[in-house]
Parts: sequence; structure tokens; C-alpha cells
Amino acid sequence: MIAALRHRGPDGIGFYVDDRAGLAHSRLAILDLEGGAQPLSNEDGTIWITFNGEIFNHLELRKQLETLGHRFRTRSDTEVLVHAYEEWGEDCWRRLNGQFAFAIRDTRRALTWLVRDRVGIAPLFYARTSGAVVFGSEVKAILASGRITPEVNPAALLEVFRYWSAPGPETVFAGVSALGPGCAICFDDRLQRRESRYFSQHFEAPSALTVSDAAERLESHLREAVRIRLRADVPVGAYLSGGLDSSVITSLIQSVESSPLQTFSVRFADERFDEGAAQQRMASMLGVTHHEIVVTPESLAGDLQSVIHHCETPLLRTAPVPMFALSALARQRGIRVVLTGEGADEYFGGYDIFKEDRIRRFWARSPASTARPRLLGRLHPYVSASGRDGMWQAFFARGLTAVDDPFYAHRPRWENSGWSTRFLAEGVRRSLTEEAAASRLEALLPSGWRGGTPLERAQHVELATFMSSYLLASQGDRALMANGVEGRFPYLDPQVIQFASALPGTCKMRGLSDKRALRQLARKWLPEDVASRRKWPYRAPVRSAFCGPSAPEYVRELLSPEALRLNPLLDARAAGALASRAFAEQPLGEREEMAFVGVLTTQIWYRSFIVNSRAQQPANSPPITVSIDRRSDQAKRA
Repeated sequence: MIAALRHRGPDGIGFYVDDRAGLAHSRLAILDLEGGAQPLSNEDGTIWITFNGEIFNHLELRKQLETLGHRFRTRSDTEVLVHAYEEWGEDCWRRLNGQFAFAIRDTRRALTWLVRDRVGIAPLFYARTSGAVVFGSEVKAILASGRITPEVNPAALLEVFRYWSAPGPETVFAGVSALGPGCAICFDDRLQRRESRYFSQHFEAPSALTVSDAAERLESHLREAVRIRLRADVPVGAYLSGGLDSSVITSLIQSVESSPLQTFSVRFADERFDEGAAQQRMASMLGVTHHEIVVTPESLAGDLQSVIHHCETPLLRTAPVPMFALSALARQRGIRVVLTGEGADEYFGGYDIFKEDRIRRFWARSPASTARPRLLGRLHPYVSASGRDGMWQAFFARGLTAVDDPFYAHRPRWENSGWSTRFLAEGVRRSLTEEAAASRLEALLPSGWRGGTPLERAQHVELATFMSSYLLASQGDRALMANGVEGRFPYLDPQVIQFASALPGTCKMRGLSDKRALRQLARKWLPEDVASRRKWPYRAPVRSAFCGPSAPEYVRELLSPEALRLNPLLDARAAGALASRAFAEQPLGEREEMAFVGVLTTQIWYRSFIVNSRAQQPANSPPITVSIDRRSDQAKRA
């Protein structure tokens, strides 16, 4: 099982086994390089932990625990976690500022805990089998246990084609669940289960702040979030996209850290996707040592199969592929930790979907207006330039007056991506009705979420369906940890989240002006054109890499009529017709591109994880043979 995760932790492996449970750990050494090996125990060996992630306030917790009589033998945040659990039990989860997934084995109480961080940065999966519970940071470790036969969960696959990901707790693997963000599960030795949610997102009653006051307070919170995320015994770098969010984080790093900073960015050979000029300008202005990787159609096609292996799910976008290549570049430059800008759009109102919702609600008050829908052209000027205003407006006019629909903001996007479901087999399409899908989503949302403002409702849905299960997973943890690099996210600091959740709506959006408090903060360090720059949607090419007469041979083979007929998840006739159009270089619209990627990656995923039922080893990790003593050396020394 742990051999399947060596890419996540290439710096060592460790084991703990007792009569009822076993823990294993593959280490990415960041703190206490000499003394932080895991699994790690308390002094008498009665509490053990295997832990993925970081506790950023570990120094403050250590001081508090030392005053309570606890003694430490390492400098690691892992040992702080053990003593925190020893002192406060399950109440300790709420005291943690960090990103984490961990298992605690408490032999005194005959309990095993599985715990995940507030917003779901670090992944954690588990499966209940006959007489056992198996768990791991990735599903491939669970499959490697030999206790789970890989089977498809058709309802979760359908959610991938509607929402870009399966929001959870179910996964595309039948019988394998994802522990939810902010959740903890406890199993006793009879495998009786108790689950609790220690954190649930709520948007508070707004404080009476002006944009200037909000920017000033945000700076204080973000500066502290950045400062504690620079805690490491290895160099820390940053991703610099050239946009607002990452530029603010990089500027803050420079203001609190005197060491030279290395930054990294993705560029594209196709200039329609490239932000190179903005990236290079920011790197020069900030005085960082900047590295970039130029993604070509050939490199996209070459990396896709590896990315699906690491993501463990079909995808509707190719965007995770360049992020996989970027983490490889960071690792090659000696960087194991990077700070990035994820979370700013979700919590400070930066996505176009929030603005579309505002325009549609304004339009719905006068549905016959011809002027109001033209506001959509301000959001999507490239559509207006193409002369497709009428088609675009007709798309957003669907369900226009259903403003009481709690999912109003997201319905157009879901319908757009949901068009792809026609390429799934009929049995998959029937596995989950829209009503049942809505009920599953509702179960993930906090009580009372419907009572928020339209913006807050849209933020809740975006957090539940996109951030943890896609952005922080396929584009985040999986793309990073595939190459042994840890991402850290200052905008997702608990104090920053709490502050953002109580901001007045006018500090997030006014009219179509977004992220107002964050932009006001940015003006303190960045040029006005950067602080006010529109968000550049991050996307990666499809057609140039996978379509046309020169499409890669493996793509042609996977999408051949013979291969498509062997996959019971797809409608072979519809998928084959789409593939034929793509290979003939006929123009594909946005939703057709998503469908093409969905069909292709479903083929890759199905062949990799279902047809080849044995979990695959990462290409650079040879099989490991280990001999496990009943207790680790640490326990024997204790």
C-alpha cells in the first residue's frame, strides 16, 4: 500500500503494526529533517500517528503543551499533533491551523481516528470491507491492499461529467469514500463508526467595514498567514501566474522573508493561453529568481496519462496537466514547498460565475429588456467579438426567472458541462437523476445556507462542488504531490477564511467590480493595472494536443471504435462520432472540447484502474520488500 504512494513521500518509509491496526507512512521531509520520521508515537507508545500535511501553528501549540507538562523529543509538527490529541482529545482538531489528513491509533481506548483539514486541502480516502477498514491518501493505496476490487460508481462518474468532479463523499470507485473537509471519523476495534464535522463553512452577519478598512485588516491576516506558511527546514518557493492573487502572495513573501525567493510559472506555446508577459513583468518588479515551463501540444499529450494515474478520476479539462509539469520543474530546482494563490476567488468573489449571477438577476427583473443581457458582453468580450451574442444570451436566458432556485448561479454552467453526459452509456446517465444529484449536493452544504445572499449561496455551492474536489485535488494536491512538492495556500488560512466570511458584500463585489478589498490591498504594492486586471481564466489547449490528423497514436487507439465498444461506461456510437469529428479537424465548441476530454480520460481511467485491476506503481518507484516488526524501534526505545 505504501509503495503505491512513494511519489508523495520519496524521503523514507515507516511502519507501525499492532494486533488490530497498521499504519504506514511515506515521508516528504520538510520539518525536522532528522527527527520527524513517521509513524510517530507518544512517550509510552500508546498513541501513534501517520500524518500528511503541515500544522502551521505547531510552535505556538508546542509552547502551550509544554506549560501543561508535555515533553518533546523532536522538533516536528507531527509530535505536536500526538501531544495535542493526548491533551485535548478530539477537541484538538479545532485548534489546528494547517492542512492535513492523518490517522491516529489510540491503543488505550482501542480507537482509530481519520481526520481531514477544514477545507479539504489534503486528501483522505477509506473503504469498509469485510472485517476491515482500509484508508490512504490516494485510492491506489486502498486498491493495493488487495481487499478492494476496483469497480465503477456510475453516479459519481455522472457527477464528474456535470460538475467536473464528484463532490463526495462518494468517489468514482464503488465502495471507496472521500472523507469530507472538516470531518473526522472514529472506528473502534469492532469497526463501529462515529463521524463528526468539526468545521462547517458559514458566512457571518457582515461587519460594517469600508473597502479601505477591509483591505487594511486583510493585509494583517494575510501577512500572518504567509509568515507561518514559510515555516520549513527546506527552501520555500511560490507559484507566480502574473495575476492578482499570486502576485499579492509573492509580494507578501518578499515583505516578510529576506531569503532569495524562487518563483515558478506555466507558459504556453499557444499564445492564446499564455500569460508570459505578465509573469515576467511581475518577476522583474519583485526581484525574484523566476523559472518557467513552456507547455507544448506534445508535452500536454505526453503527460496526460500520468496525470490521470495521479488524479484517479476522469477529467473534463486538461488544466491539471501543466500543473503536473510545473511541480516537476519546482522539484528539479530543489523546491519541495510552494505558496500559491488558490482560494482568493472563492472567498473574495472573483469568479465570473458570481458576476453572471448578478447580471442574470438584474435581467430577470425585466426579461424583455435587450439592453440588460448585453452586460454579458462586458464579462465575455471575446464572445461579442465573435458575433455570437445572440447564442450566448439565449444560453444564459434558460431558467432566467427562476431566481428562487438555490442553485440559480450554477445552473447554466452545469447545463453546459452536462451536455457531455450524452456520451456516457444509458445506464450511467440513469444512475443519478437531477433531483437526486441536487439532494446529494444539499447534504454537503451547511444548514441555513439557503438564507444567505445570492452571492453567499453561489459561494457555498462553488466551495462544495469545485474547490476541494477539483481545484485543490486534480489541479492542486495530485499535480503537486505527484512530484513530491507540497502546496500551501495563505488565502485558505482559518483566520483569513473567517475574516472573508464576515465581509460586507460591497467589499467583495460592487456592480461587476470583484474582489474589491483584495484589489485595494494590492494597490499598496502593485501597479494599478495589475491591481485592477481582469482575471485571466486558466485553461490548457485541447485541439492542438489531441485532435486533428496528427493526434497522438495512443489517443487514436483509445478512441477507436473497437476500444470504445469495450468500455461499458460510454455510448460508443456517440463517442466515436465525436472522435471522428475531432480527428478530421472539424471545429469543436467549448462543450464539445469538454466532452472530448471527458471521453478520452474516461478511457484512460477505465483501462488503468478497472481493466488493469492491480494498482499501478509510479513509474519511478520500484517495488519494495519490507519486513515489519510488531512494534517500531521508537516504541521499543520508549
